[in-house]
Amino acid sequence: MSRRQGIMSDRLKLELAEELGVADVVSREGFGGVSSRNCGNLVRLAIERAERQTMQNN
Repeated sequence: MSRRQGIMSDRLKLELAEELGVADVVSREGFGGVSSRNCGNLVRLAIERAERQTMQNN
């Protein structure tokens, strides 16, 4: 069974991790090492960014 491909690119996830200040954890342990709280914050940042882009494109 293959893994489901994520919606966000790896590049975007790394940009968001840098913005949140957890890029060092990601580089050492991968995204599995990021706390649940910070994973939620990454999702929040991704949603905010998508909303901004949507508003700019309209």
